[in-house]
Amino acid sequence: MSTDIKVPALGESVTEATIGQWFKKVGDSIDADEPVVELETDKVTIEVPAPAAGTLEAISANEGETVEVGALIGAIAEGAGSGSSAPAAANEDKAEEKTEEKAEAKPAASSNGSGEMPPSPAAGKLMEEKGLSKDDLSGSGKRGQILKEDVQAAEAKPASSKPAAAKSSPAPQPASAPRAPVAQEDEVREERVKMTRLRQTIARRLKDAQNTAAMLTTFNEVDMKPVMDLRKQYKDLFEKKHGIKLGFMGFFSKAVTHALKEIPAVNAEIDGDELIYKNYAHIGVAVGTDKGLVVPVVRDADQMTIAEIEAEIGRLGRAARDGQLGMADMQGGTFTISNGGVYGSLMSTPILNAPQSGILGMHKIQERPVVVNGQIEIRPMMYLALSYDHRIVDGKEAVTFLVRVKESLEDPQRLILDL
Repeated sequence: MSTDIKVPALGESVTEATIGQWFKKVGDSIDADEPVVELETDKVTIEVPAPAAGTLEAISANEGETVEVGALIGAIAEGAGSGSSAPAAANEDKAEEKTEEKAEAKPAASSNGSGEMPPSPAAGKLMEEKGLSKDDLSGSGKRGQILKEDVQAAEAKPASSKPAAAKSSPAPQPASAPRAPVAQEDEVREERVKMTRLRQTIARRLKDAQNTAAMLTTFNEVDMKPVMDLRKQYKDLFEKKHGIKLGFMGFFSKAVTHALKEIPAVNAEIDGDELIYKNYAHIGVAVGTDKGLVVPVVRDADQMTIAEIEAEIGRLGRAARDGQLGMADMQGGTFTISNGGVYGSLMSTPILNAPQSGILGMHKIQERPVVVNGQIEIRPMMYLALSYDHRIVDGKEAVTFLVRVKESLEDPQRLILDL
């Protein structure tokens, strides 16, 4: 008796994913609820737990293949894998044979009627991306089926070696300019790695934001000494009472929510020919992970205390680093804060997280000489950058918003008194 491994529901509007990696090989034993495969979606990476204990009997979708919600991607056989006398390699061969037999058993309508096998799903998707047809390739699979490796091999060949028919078949326009020729001695030292779905989505969304929004950035600087002094005075008591460390993000998030109430245009978005003003503040916090930038959302931050904001940011940050973010954690943000200062950035112009109309960039705290009450003093200063959509937000509103954030941070009592 086998238990199927299927692609689970991935969240609203998400219909497909890419197989990131299998944590087990065919023949390995698996415990119930143990992560067995990693799926990459446009927004998050999800680990799929084993639906039952047993032995991984078959893998139906290999790493890099795109699968739809509900698709069968593997099977688990009853019994422990350690008791199996057959080596894993033999089991893998059997799994491949079963997959090929299933492909052959598909109705004749799925082929071209001449007994020829259609390309594998992964090969078909890659052929579509590269603008190739079946006439351009020779299949190495069973009954001449075109596999993903055949498409990759054809791409690796010089252009002159491709069939002449390729010249007559129209290819889709590339999304970016073709790569310039590379010297042969340099080419052998390069490594070509396919972009993950998350990285592709990041690239597409950022470029779409640049192409769509009338993006502009305004700058200011803030004296961080009042916040740093307050933090130093109360950080031990704060951690003892709330069980979390007192950082800067709680202050910045609270300062932003106060400014959003005064300048609601920065918290709005365009929908067709209408403006949607949000009477709530869901603050996205950009978090860098080893797989790319993600923006989990602190919901209703305007109704939270600094302690509650810090606790939620801590939870979301841990979930992001562990790959445990859910779709609900990523959706619905109305404004974003990006902290490049943790990496040493002194100044930057952040790109909008569409369809939001504003994003605040925090930067490195650096001691600089400034004039305070007519005297030159050394103060811990931070540059702030607000990128905004000029279609919605006027320059006066953007500058006023950033000044309000600055005033709240340089006089933290304002946050307590709601001033």
